Amino acid sequence: MSSTTYSGVGKETRLRRILSDGKAVIFAFDHGVEHGPKDFPPQHVNSEAIISKVVNAGVDAIMMLPGMARLTYRIWGGKVPIIIKVSSKTNLRPENERLLQSVFGYVEDAIALGADAVAATIYWGSPYEDIMLERWFAVREAAESYGYPALQLAYPRGPEIKDRYQVEIVRYGARAAAESGADLIKTYFTGSKETFAEVVKAASGVPVLMSGGPRTSAPLEFLRHVKAVMDAGGKGVVVGRNVFQSNNPEGMVKAIAKIVHEGLNPDEAIKYLSR
Repeated sequence: MSSTTYSGVGKETRLRRILSDGKAVIFAFDHGVEHGPKDFPPQHVNSEAIISKVVNAGVDAIMMLPGMARLTYRIWGGKVPIIIKVSSKTNLRPENERLLQSVFGYVEDAIALGADAVAATIYWGSPYEDIMLERWFAVREAAESYGYPALQLAYPRGPEIKDRYQVEIVRYGARAAAESGADLIKTYFTGSKETFAEVVKAASGVPVLMSGGPRTSAPLEFLRHVKAVMDAGGKGVVVGRNVFQSNNPEGMVKAIAKIVHEGLNPDEAIKYLSR
């Protein structure tokens, strides 16, 4: 007799949809709240336009807030797995309160929307760390009971952190994410294959995906970051601005996917941006 629980089966099934070969290119689309509409070029302020492009390009999943999922479901529904992010914050609040993520939805919203996973952020090192941890554990507990994977955006940020990309800081956050029960971890790129390998090691087997971060000065530079992450043992990327601010979002998705899933050299992958 199998000892696997119903929820265990559900979680594994949903993870396989996102990481079909153990790796994933996830499109991040929570920037309208986190940064405001100014983050988007004029042609992509209309959310349906950019969602259509990334769906057509073949992303493995899309991470967005519940409200945006409701507004765009006709485009992604039945085509691409969705990860519902249930925490967020705006930059309209006082600066000293921007190290706190607020509740932006619930696991039940993800279930109602037909999502395959939930996500929430913890700013490790924030004065509000305890509040976000309490909310994370509520999300993780509910997700676990319903058979949903929980992705943690493990972002070290706080008054004592001078360089959030420093390997000792990033791997500390990744370890904390693993020890707080994350099924997937999204975190910062530390600058090299060698240093990111330390982050992967600290995560103790939990799949680590690189946060895309701000748009790089050149697409090839970003593709080289992706290759370094994969060579370090990372399982993919969660990328937003380097796609929706690109002159060729579909080409960028395809180039990233070729590196993540096929190990293509960035100098070869960059050719997808000119097609």
